[in-house]
Amino acid sequence: MATEPPPASPRRSSLRNRILLAVVGAMALLSVAVVFQGLVVNEYVERIVWKTLLDGELDHLLERQREEPGYRWVDSDNIALYGGPGGAPIPPALTGYGPGLHDDILVDGRDTVLLVREIDGRPVMLALDAEPLEAREHELAAVIIAAALTTLMLATLAIGWIVARLMRPLDAIAGRIAAIQPDRADRRVPVPTRASREVAVIADAFNQFIDRNDRFVDRERGFINQASHELRTPIAVIAGAATLAAREPGLPEAARVQLERIQRTAREVEQLVSLLLVLAKDPARLADASVAIRLDALLPEIVDQHRHLAEGKDLAIDVDVLAPATLMAPLPIVQAAVGNLLRNAIENSDRGRVRVRLEHPARVVIEDPGHGMSPEEISAIYARLAREGGGSDGGGIGLALIARLCEHLDWRLDIASDHGHGTTTVLDFGPGHAPAPR
Repeated sequence: MATEPPPASPRRSSLRNRILLAVVGAMALLSVAVVFQGLVVNEYVERIVWKTLLDGELDHLLERQREEPGYRWVDSDNIALYGGPGGAPIPPALTGYGPGLHDDILVDGRDTVLLVREIDGRPVMLALDAEPLEAREHELAAVIIAAALTTLMLATLAIGWIVARLMRPLDAIAGRIAAIQPDRADRRVPVPTRASREVAVIADAFNQFIDRNDRFVDRERGFINQASHELRTPIAVIAGAATLAAREPGLPEAARVQLERIQRTAREVEQLVSLLLVLAKDPARLADASVAIRLDALLPEIVDQHRHLAEGKDLAIDVDVLAPATLMAPLPIVQAAVGNLLRNAIENSDRGRVRVRLEHPARVVIEDPGHGMSPEEISAIYARLAREGGGSDGGGIGLALIARLCEHLDWRLDIASDHGHGTTTVLDFGPGHAPAPR
């Protein structure tokens, strides 16, 4: 049966991608934390190294000056002395720094580390040109970050491979479940050999559900089959008694009309029972009851059987010129399906024309000028829910049963309606049709 497109469901990511994203995200945060900690530790160790180096140089200078009063400091390429004996005057850029180690100071545009110590009440400074070392430090930081990113990339590939391997049994089960068709017998999900305990629990739980559902369906089919067969006898008795009574001579016309109504109702109930029997059977078994049906010859017969429903209405039923078409299906079921659709069209129309036509290759189209149905009512039919209220609202048990029947037999039922302006119903017998004989 044709159904309206379901509401667009949100796009869902796979469990594999979620696990991979979570693990890679955790590793990325850990990598950032490790790199940050390394840079902080490097900065701390660097200050210790600068302080140890400059303290050693200054202590050595003071010791030499005590041992050799005439000793003079000579600036090297990267260390300069300001203030104190033998030191150059303190430049303006370095004034104001108190005792201790100061780094990241710009002197003449170069990164400088400064050690300040008070000797005899005067500041003595050793300035270390750290520009070359800072460049090396930046290179080292870049190498560390590049190494972290490379490690993260390789780890992502490794984790992706591991996760894919671990998720393979679950993917196999998910694919198996997605491919299951309700009318197939092999609906059990095998448990992969290397499946984890959780995957085995999922597969076993699904298989148990399938078993319970099969038992439930078998019970329902058995009940419907038994009830339908039990109903056939009283229906046949009613129809037979009405036929015999209608043949009585001298029967009043009013009684004859009522007996004919009983006969028609008995036929309709018999058709409904036939529908219930079909729904109770496996679709594959229905092939044994299928016969070649000339739809172009059958449709006029069905229309003639339902013309009495238009009596008392300003309503005509037109049958278009029908092209030859043959269908392989159970005859009573085709009669019941088309008859129910036609009856709904007539019962829900007061005036105008009901048009019946046959489209290639085996599509029955019924157009009525009746009350029409709202989108909500059509959706309810597509959802196979019988609405309360019956025929006059445009639906009823007839359409609900036809909807179930079409789904059961892989036929297609399309309903298009403009509320208040009629309905077009299309019954497409689909793969069940056969080419028309020549």
